[in-house]
Order: sequence, then structure tokens, then C-alpha cells
Amino acid sequence: MTSSVVQGRARLIALVTATVVVSAVALAMMIFYAPTDRVQGVVQRIFYFHVPMAWVAYLAFFVVLVCSVGYLWRRDLRWDAMARASAEIGVLFTTLVLITGSLWAKPIWNTWWTWDARLTSTLVLWFIYVAYLMLRAYTPDLERAARFSAVLGIVGFIDVPIIHFSVEWWRTLHPEPVVVRPDPQAPPEMLVTLAVSLVAMTLVYATFLVLRTALERTRDENREREQRRALEEASYA
Repeated sequence: MTSSVVQGRARLIALVTATVVVSAVALAMMIFYAPTDRVQGVVQRIFYFHVPMAWVAYLAFFVVLVCSVGYLWRRDLRWDAMARASAEIGVLFTTLVLITGSLWAKPIWNTWWTWDARLTSTLVLWFIYVAYLMLRAYTPDLERAARFSAVLGIVGFIDVPIIHFSVEWWRTLHPEPVVVRPDPQAPPEMLVTLAVSLVAMTLVYATFLVLRTALERTRDENREREQRRALEEASYA
């Protein structure tokens, strides 16, 4: 076993350990430290999952954007592997954002879903990157799939700032930001708990990204070996 492999495993173990520890601390703070909202009650604690998941979804699709640009520039499949991995994670977290948002909306708005500007634009984002994954799955040629999906990954990110500013551009049921503003309208305990939750969810994303990218790279290497073997067999025939 080479030293680089050993170092890689050590870094992965450190990342997983940090993720577990910070996630446990965040969960404990949600339950025991953060105060119960006087208006919304216990259901408001979904906030500590919903907002960090939304942040991770934004981050995941930003990584897709950067890696897609990197692939189109360098034509290096390592960039594409990371883009693929991040897109899958982003779709997962966007799905969780939609689910937790619905769970939060039912007791507060008395409905599971409404065609609110932020909700609708978030659903559009989900469809864009599901289409990204389907494009990859149904395009047999690896390089062509990478090229086409890179363009979609770049264009699709345009929806992220639309989602973020939707509550300012249009009248919506979704509340305006209470944290990212000069005078955050939340108690310090809530803000600290949210900050720890954001760190925990970001570490979860980083762990998934490392593992999923490694799996994608292994798949690419196996596919390349199979293609070389098929060419060699064809040349001998």
C-alpha cells in the first residue's frame, strides 16, 4: 500500500470523524440549547435541518458549475467525475429541502404545497438536475455525456440566485431572510445552533463528495480498461 493511499485513508477517517462529532453536537444543540419558538412552537426546529440542507444544495450545484467549467476547459474526466458526484448529492439535498419545507409548511401555512415563487423555483432546480442525471445515464459515450451535461450544469446554476432572491423580487408566503441581514431577527442561541448545523451539513456533503467522486473515478477507470480490451480484441480478430 503506497503512502498516498495511506494518507488518503487517514484524511477520509479524519473527515468522517469530524462529520460525526459535529453532527452529534448540532443535534444536541437543536434539542437542548436552542429555544422553542414562541409563535411556531416545536415545528420551528425543522429550520435547523431545512436551511443547512438548502445551503448544501446551493453549494453542491456551485461545485457542479465549477467542475463543469473545469472539464470544458481541460477535458479532464476527473473534473467530470466530481461534477457527477456533486450533482447527485445536490439532487438528494434538494429533495430533502422540498420534503422538510412541506413538513414545515403544513402546520404553519395549513398546506403541504403552494405555488410560491421560492418553492416553485426550487422545484424547477430539482427538475433541471434530475434532467442532468438522466442525460448522463442515457448518453452512452462518456465524453459526449460529460460535454453535454457540463453545459446543462452551468446553465442550470442560473436558477440558484433566482431562488435566493425570489422572496425579495416577488411577494411570497415564504418569509424573508432572518439571518443573512445586518440585523438578524433571531435569538443568539438560534443563530449559534444554525451555524453549527451549517458546519455539520457541509461536512456531511464533503464526506459524500469524497466517497462518491472516488467511486465515479473507479467506474471511469474500469470503463476505460474495458474499452481498451475491446479494441485489443477487435484488432486481433
